[in-house]
Amino acid sequence: MSVSSSDLPNSELPNADLPSSELPAPGTCPCCGGALGPVFYEMGAVPVHSCLMLQSAQEATNFPQGHVKLAACQSCSFVTNTVFDRQWSAYAPEYEDQQSFSPTFNAFAQDLAASTIARYDLAGKRAVEVGCSKGDFLRLLCDLGEMECVGIDPSALPGRVSPPARGAMRLVQEYYGPQHLQIPADFLSCRHTLEHISNVHETLLLMAAHLRRTPGGVLQIEVPDATRVWEDLAFEDVYYEHCSYFTAGSLAAALRRAGFAITDLRREYGDQYLLAEATLNPADDRVFAIEEAPQTTLASLQSFAQGVADLRAAWREIFAQMQAAGKTVAIWGSGSKCIAFLRGLDVVDQVGAIVDINPHREGCFAPSLPQAIALPARLKSLLPDLVVVMNKIYLEEIRAACADMGLAPRFEALGALDLAETV
Repeated sequence: MSVSSSDLPNSELPNADLPSSELPAPGTCPCCGGALGPVFYEMGAVPVHSCLMLQSAQEATNFPQGHVKLAACQSCSFVTNTVFDRQWSAYAPEYEDQQSFSPTFNAFAQDLAASTIARYDLAGKRAVEVGCSKGDFLRLLCDLGEMECVGIDPSALPGRVSPPARGAMRLVQEYYGPQHLQIPADFLSCRHTLEHISNVHETLLLMAAHLRRTPGGVLQIEVPDATRVWEDLAFEDVYYEHCSYFTAGSLAAALRRAGFAITDLRREYGDQYLLAEATLNPADDRVFAIEEAPQTTLASLQSFAQGVADLRAAWREIFAQMQAAGKTVAIWGSGSKCIAFLRGLDVVDQVGAIVDINPHREGCFAPSLPQAIALPARLKSLLPDLVVVMNKIYLEEIRAACADMGLAPRFEALGALDLAETV
């Protein structure tokens, strides 16, 4: 696939059909309309997409780039990229973000589907997923709850996921908009999509309008937990596609402002994800202990940029030591974290291999990285001395996979590096 600025439509997932007059005014919060504070973190010349698969090193090197300038709302502490350009919000079947090749992730997704069906008595009912990717979660809802499911996502690829054994599943290769409100939704799901959207309030209003057409419907939102990003200095989780960053408090505030009553708000997946569930019945609303005050988040942001600079220095020293010793480093995980990590350190040329368990990434190139992605079997010939794991939740799964290949490298995982021991 060859990608240039002319190939990427001026659309935003999921509400590209909303009029531009409803976009937030410059300098105001897309969630509550409050004033944004000064930029606290900047990144320049980063790829505008991380998961579009490319066919050559030249395409990867020449991929369009943008900038990141993060600022926080002084009222609700929501964080947004103030220079995000909606023209780059283009998603297509070549957008490869499928996570269901990991046993760790599959166990989480199956438990989430089963528990959600049980809590809200969804068996035999109807579900719509906004930003459904290739349809893995919908298939679980079908198989476990015999549900009728519709997934809406321009990157959907009918046939990639095998048909469910029970229920019914249909994928729609479109951006979610007002034209989809007629699809009945006892359960409206939006997992790892809202962080890609700049006009958050308008999107949530659209979802509220959708649920009003199916009385008693439930909304489920899952997004990365930005509290972990700020506290753990997770610079690898800051990239162009993520223009919106939620803590528990700012997500709850955004939902209530759009008319939702929050029935559950919790952290999941090793505290990496925030998961909110909501209805339109005001009597259902609860306040949760994890809803931090905006001042708490604003205080944590003050030291983020310097903390990231220190952490990057520690990682660069690890790479420098490995190179000086003539040792080989491999990266496990080729997604957004990988690009943000390697570009943030400027150590792409010090990496012997980038591997990923997703077979649909094999031989492709990630934006801005001129090295083809390989399957983990590549490590059997590379014999790396160090494997850097892009997400610590997969560390034990990856250790076991390496052991099965007869490999015993040193492992370091993002989110697990002890800065005090490396600087």
